[in-house]
Amino acid sequence: MTECRTCELLARRDAGDAPVWDSIVRSRAWDVVHCDSTAILGWIVLVVRRHVPAVAELTDDEAAALGPLVRDVSRALHDLLHCQKTYVAQFAESTVHRHVHVHVVPKDACLPEQYLGPGVFQLLGVPEEERVPEQEMNQLATRLRTLLSGYSDEQTSLG
Repeated sequence: MTECRTCELLARRDAGDAPVWDSIVRSRAWDVVHCDSTAILGWIVLVVRRHVPAVAELTDDEAAALGPLVRDVSRALHDLLHCQKTYVAQFAESTVHRHVHVHVVPKDACLPEQYLGPGVFQLLGVPEEERVPEQEMNQLATRLRTLLSGYSDEQTSLG
C-alpha cells in the first residue's frame, strides 16, 4: 500500500494517542473525527477503519453502518450547533487521504453564498490562523460523544 495519512491517523487512534477531536467515536467499521484543517466548527469526517480506496469496496457491514451514522451525526450537529442542515460528501482524492472518508459539514443559515454547496470546500485546508481552535474542537467532540454514545466497538449492529 502506498503512504496513507488516514491509515497513520487510524494507527494513532488505535494506540490511544489521539486527541479528543480525533477520536470522537470509534465503532467496528467507522471512526468519527473533527476535521483539523477547517474554518467550520463541526466539520466531521467519518473514516472507514480499514484501508478502502473506493465506496464500491465497502463490506456489507461497513455500508450498512454508514447510513445511520451519517444521519445520527447530522442530528447531533443540528442539536448542538443549530445548523439548518448538513452537507455530506465523499471524494477520497487527496494525495495523502485516498482512503474512504465521508465529510458531514454543518451548514449554518449565515454561510456566505460563495461557500454554499460544493463551495464549502473552500473552507477546508485553510491557513492555521483561520482554523477552528483545538480547544473548540475538543469541546464539541466531548458533547458529540455524549450524543453518539450508542456507537461503540461493542455495538453489534455495526458489524
